[in-house]
Amino acid sequence: MTAIVHHVGFTVSDLERALGFWEGALGMRQVMRQERRGGYLEAIVKEPGCYVLQCQLELTEGGTRVELFEYVEPEGATVRTRPRDVGFAHVAVRCDDVEPLLERLVAAGGTPFGEIVEVDGGANKGAKAIYVRDPDGHVLELFSPPPPAEAVR
Repeated sequence: MTAIVHHVGFTVSDLERALGFWEGALGMRQVMRQERRGGYLEAIVKEPGCYVLQCQLELTEGGTRVELFEYVEPEGATVRTRPRDVGFAHVAVRCDDVEPLLERLVAAGGTPFGEIVEVDGGANKGAKAIYVRDPDGHVLELFSPPPPAEAVR
């Protein structure tokens, strides 16, 4: 059996605002956008009478997608979790330089957890990383790999 991650889904309060973050600031590209009422969606999410606005985006063609859902009906609740809470999840995005991308995400409504940190040990020693919440509280990790190791002389 072959399996790959096709997409990761997030429920958002306002699809257009979320697109400003994920598409506008992060640079993802829309690959599918639709409205759905009932049908298979109602059956899979077990929400009778659901009506959603939906969009899938990708960073690279054919890569793993991010799917955004705005539930128009029924309206949902806002839940924020901390990294230590069971059920917490984040999406990590590798980038060449964390700082300019972080600036764009903050301008689009993102909230950093703190300052950019340098990984001080382990397999990614020398990398830079930061967690940032999107406007609805989903967590995105920006990760810049460590520089190539210096050649041994």
